[in-house]
Amino acid sequence: MQTDRISPELGKLAANTIRLLAADGVQKANSGHPGMPMGMADCAFVLWSQYLKFNPKAPDWPNRDRFILSAGHGSMLLYSLLHLAQFDVTLEDLQSFRQWGSRTPGHPEVGCLPGVETTTGPLGQGFTNGIGMAIAAKMTAARYNKEGQALFGTHKIYGIVSDGDLMEGVASEAASIAGHLKLGNIIYFYDDNHITIEGNTEIAFTENVQDRFHAYGWHTIKIDGHDHDQIAKAIEAGIKESEKPTLIIARTHIGHGSPNKHDTSEVHGSPLGDEELDKTRAALGFSVDKKFHVPEEVYEIFRSKMGKSSAEYEEWSSQFMDWKTKNPELAVLRKKAVDKVLPDDLEKQLINALPENTNATRALSGSVIQKMAELCPAVVGGSADLDPSTKTWIKGSPAVTAESFEGRNFHFGIREHAMGSINNGIALYDGFIPYGATFLVFADYMRPSIRLAAIMDIQNINVFTHDSIFVGEDGPTHQPVEQLASLRTIPNLQVLRPADGVETAVCWAMALRRTHGPSTLLLTRQKVPALNHGPDWDIEAIKKGAYVIGKEKNGEPEVVILASGSEVAFALDAKKILDDKNISVRVVSVPCKELFESQPESYQREIIPKTVKRLITVEAGISFGWKSYFNLPFLMLGLDRFGASAPYKTLEEKFGFNGPDIAKKVEEFIK
Repeated sequence: MQTDRISPELGKLAANTIRLLAADGVQKANSGHPGMPMGMADCAFVLWSQYLKFNPKAPDWPNRDRFILSAGHGSMLLYSLLHLAQFDVTLEDLQSFRQWGSRTPGHPEVGCLPGVETTTGPLGQGFTNGIGMAIAAKMTAARYNKEGQALFGTHKIYGIVSDGDLMEGVASEAASIAGHLKLGNIIYFYDDNHITIEGNTEIAFTENVQDRFHAYGWHTIKIDGHDHDQIAKAIEAGIKESEKPTLIIARTHIGHGSPNKHDTSEVHGSPLGDEELDKTRAALGFSVDKKFHVPEEVYEIFRSKMGKSSAEYEEWSSQFMDWKTKNPELAVLRKKAVDKVLPDDLEKQLINALPENTNATRALSGSVIQKMAELCPAVVGGSADLDPSTKTWIKGSPAVTAESFEGRNFHFGIREHAMGSINNGIALYDGFIPYGATFLVFADYMRPSIRLAAIMDIQNINVFTHDSIFVGEDGPTHQPVEQLASLRTIPNLQVLRPADGVETAVCWAMALRRTHGPSTLLLTRQKVPALNHGPDWDIEAIKKGAYVIGKEKNGEPEVVILASGSEVAFALDAKKILDDKNISVRVVSVPCKELFESQPESYQREIIPKTVKRLITVEAGISFGWKSYFNLPFLMLGLDRFGASAPYKTLEEKFGFNGPDIAKKVEEFIK
């Protein structure tokens, strides 16, 4: 692919315009990172003006190229580009950078502006999100393209990544996967400016990046990042490469154009200062008294680009209508996947898919997943080399491989960190609901990606098995005690811990129906009994986060025991003992504590009536996060220590998680 090149003089003017818009935005805010935008303005300009496929009038065009600013601290670069490229981004937006209520936050956020593809800033995450998008693009192409009609997934994933991105471990995991899967639809620019916050990269980063990425199986190119001809040729070489992801190693100068601050760590994260900015403006040939200035010739470059993009979009739209006519069944399937259509009776169908025998909730979940995959074509998933343990393989579908992307299963390898971030990228791409599975104790490796999914409000499902000390013999290194409480501290994360098969099925349905925000399912390694839900039980009760599973024997309850997961059965065993002693006890299953706490007080009072004198919680983890409701006297039966290596039945006995021990503690608490 070769495009009409822009004259060197006009290209230089445009790149300098981008530099100054970014520096002006940071200076006005008196906060931000001008150095990277100034250094990468040339690469960004050549890409956006000549190669990037987009339509600002249809920013969600399915076959647009994706551009990811993984070095999100340089957000003014992206905002300036969006303004010049005719997106709905005004000069006033650039002037309100980092201010309350503005559309231009300190780091790019999904939903703040059209053209922002993912929320970036935590380094390495954008790099990995892009790999998820590249996988999703190839899966989309494999699903929907027909011979002679390659309409889907034929675009590229472009990005700008920094030294910091490449230093973070998540990028190493993701780069390895990208090379393994031969993702030739990725073209990343590495801003090789030799500067980090603390000084020259030599103080901590002396590896040979090119050799490293060769080892991953990437196509690498070294260029002068300020030479527009070299930049264009590198992009064209990356476009031609179909078997390997491309890393363009662009040697740049941070703060390029600043007479006194280029190539300094100071320009990384601080405004230039009024005096230095004036000197920079003058050095670049701009009027000193004109801030946020865009020459008309620069606007004209992007108006011309928009005209070409609009024509390309119209041609694609026409071909898309033809594709729908020729492939009606496939068109319906795609629409169902993109719209995430679910049957009205999803919960009942998933419950009916459960086996008759009791089992661990991880195994019961495995049965639910098979039915779920049948009902929802958007669902795809995999595990961090743990499918035999997590039971998350979609049967009847192959794995995604470098040779074929038609499958619905992923082999992420032992890479939890990358798995979470790749799934975020897949979730940001229309038509997929991704899930990833590992042991709950390894949720710590995934916390950054889970947190970002919650910030972005995207549907991403994490399946965490081996959810308590009852992992058993593997011992405290593999027995989660603090992870459940830790996950509950993340805003906008739905944490689901089902107690039996029915709850597992309904919790899966809750995760599938929650299109705005991530969910986690916490599942047992050990078998759990089926709960007696009774003939009058309402499925909707689980969706409120807590419901009565063990009704008091006579009259009104004096004591309510709240429990989740496998501990619900222990609480019910304790209730039987207390019933025999004429202590009126109600047991409440709490599959989602946060949902229960979000219910109106009227519902909470249905669960915890005014007659109740004592409140007890039972959970095989740390007590942090639990609190009394309605100021009732409160006892938390948990585990504020690490576990131990022993058979899980022994752990139940030694740590007091059984009916007799719980009943004894309840009696003592009442007295």
